[in-house]
Amino acid sequence: MSLERLCADVQELAINTAGFIKDEQRKLSLDSIRSKGLHNYVTYVDTGAEERIVSGLQILLPGSGFIAEEGTTDIRGERYNWVIDPLDGTTNFIHGFPPYAISIALLDGEETILGVVYELTAGECFYAWKDSKAYLNGNAIRVSSTETVSQSLIATGFPYTNFARIGPFMQSFKYFLKNSHGIRRLGSAATDIAYVACGRLEAFYEYGLHPWDVAAGALILERAGGRICDFSGGNNWMYGEEFIGCNENIYNEFLDLINRMMIQEQVLIQ
Repeated sequence: MSLERLCADVQELAINTAGFIKDEQRKLSLDSIRSKGLHNYVTYVDTGAEERIVSGLQILLPGSGFIAEEGTTDIRGERYNWVIDPLDGTTNFIHGFPPYAISIALLDGEETILGVVYELTAGECFYAWKDSKAYLNGNAIRVSSTETVSQSLIATGFPYTNFARIGPFMQSFKYFLKNSHGIRRLGSAATDIAYVACGRLEAFYEYGLHPWDVAAGALILERAGGRICDFSGGNNWMYGEEFIGCNENIYNEFLDLINRMMIQEQVLIQ
């Protein structure tokens, strides 16, 4: 199997699905929006896009399975499984506010071997496969060379259902407001991670994320020379609902700060 060829096909599928999403956005009404939980929304566009992606991927890699946000399929593959977020940033999409993205990753067992993030509003396709460089619209990308947190632009995501760690999270937010070039909340984790990969941001962190939020972006970031981990510096970022992604130069400093504010301080608060 040629991962490069498969990655090109997945990019084409993402771009075609983006056309469907854009067309349907013009028809979107309040009646077509439903809630999956507190501040967690889904539309028929999310599910329709996921169905299109699943169908296309089944053709590209017969016998593969899926971990898909909207649950349009529960098929699991013995070896290969696709991790899909058909519309990362649905709240942004509902309001016509950028960014929002399609995120598709391929797992070989537990290893991510392919990742595509297509940000719809700018028409930017970020992608990588095992042992490749990372790319944006055909051009190789790298993380920034910024060396300190104080010189960094940082992104995060605000919790919308899980407020158990809101205290330490707000402390971290306050710290970076005072001690960096700034902090941003874009509303699409897949896009945030891709922006770290291409050097627009130096770091991204968030808790409460799911595999479909991070799988594709994490591979792209690693292939762009970045580092990823959970808040303790471990490898449980895919399923552990804690994610840090940053450039190599600030990794140790940034991890230490997040660990002290989100882990150690959390223990003190409890």
